[in-house]
Amino acid sequence: MGVGAAAGNGAVYENGKLIGMAKLKQITIGFQLGGQAYREVIFFENEDELIRFKENRLEFSAQASAVAVTEGASANVKYKDGVMIFTQEKGGLMYEASIGGQKFTYTSL
Repeated sequence: MGVGAAAGNGAVYENGKLIGMAKLKQITIGFQLGGQAYREVIFFENEDELIRFKENRLEFSAQASAVAVTEGASANVKYKDGVMIFTQEKGGLMYEASIGGQKFTYTSL
């Protein structure tokens, strides 16, 4: 059993234009061994969900589903609660059976 943490920074685009920056904080609890680096891309289904993100009201719990980016991965991807998440591992090796959540902080340019 252990506690894991992650943090990162990203860019926020709307209609192809850079509008702000985002910071991610993540905490997990459970069986965890190793470490990894990954990319995460979040798509919003509508303007209301993007506004919720900009107002720092978007959090993902353990129930959030992410799709690993592989060839053909987007074939059956669907929005859940107005949000679609893609992740891609950049490196590392991680064994994990844990629960946790992510919190984002948005800063407009």
